[in-house]
Amino acid sequence: MTNLLIAAVSAILATNQPAAVSNFVQATTGIEVAVASTNDPVTFELQKLMKADDDARAEVEKWVEDNEKFAESGAGVPKEEMRRRILARFAIVKEGYENLLKQHTNNADIRIAYGSYLGDTGDEDGAIEQLEVARGIAPKDPVIWNNLANYYGHNGDVRKAFDYYTKAIEIKPDESLYYHNFGTTLFLFRKDAKEHYNIDEQQVFDRALNLYSNAVRLDPEDFKLAADVAQTFYGIQPPRVEDALRAWTNAFSLAGDEEDRQGVHTHFARIKIKAGRFDEAKAHLSSVTNASYAELKTRLTRVLKDAELNATTTNTVTTNTLPSAAITNPPAAPAKAK
Repeated sequence: MTNLLIAAVSAILATNQPAAVSNFVQATTGIEVAVASTNDPVTFELQKLMKADDDARAEVEKWVEDNEKFAESGAGVPKEEMRRRILARFAIVKEGYENLLKQHTNNADIRIAYGSYLGDTGDEDGAIEQLEVARGIAPKDPVIWNNLANYYGHNGDVRKAFDYYTKAIEIKPDESLYYHNFGTTLFLFRKDAKEHYNIDEQQVFDRALNLYSNAVRLDPEDFKLAADVAQTFYGIQPPRVEDALRAWTNAFSLAGDEEDRQGVHTHFARIKIKAGRFDEAKAHLSSVTNASYAELKTRLTRVLKDAELNATTTNTVTTNTLPSAAITNPPAAPAKAK
């Protein structure tokens, strides 16, 4: 399911709004499930069950999407009825996981997959229980350490998350996802990182950027990853303007289509407006023609005009802060594995 649909489903299943919000955070952190394709009969059964799990989620996603459309015309199914249908549909999958676990209690892969299912359907306590049991069964499986770190980073002791990401990287140092998730968690929880490692904020930034650098080194063609790294610079104070521009230049080179490239142009414009490089900012904005960026382009054009007027009036260009309007896309929560 997409993150927004997971949030909608969680809101339907939750008995209170705080739970819905918490479920959404868990969903965005993601659970990585890595099952080798082998001829092992247990693995074969698990893969069949995971396919059934995916099918159930896709079906529920369509229900929610269709119901939202019907609701706009006053014909939607009431929340309680939709909740009943979703629970009934997922109950089939849950029973499958539980039956498989009864037969293979010490199979860590089954527990990881079941934990993913429980987390995405709102049972966070059940999800962490499965992961902790899996850790006892397979303590050298980096997937488990990464998934536990994802959970604790948003539902418990974030310092434990730091240590668990470190463990995942120690076991599998060539996995880009672990560096990416760790870097994002450090950046988002800077105060905890400062205390945990006894370092200052600039050192936290440096450590997070180093982790991102390793992630990019291991997955150099990933545009989303490169964009996440570039987004990070909006939150760094004092700003590192040239580093930010280099990061966005790298993202631009990886953009897969014109829409992504135009999105990067808006970031170039934001940064250069505040750096007083108005002509360059105008050139970037002139490259933005996609309708999806029309409102943003209008807003940035207004910011640019105000900045030029202020520069003319005061004869001073402030170059030591990035525009507040730019800080609209903080680093995403640790990503769901592909």
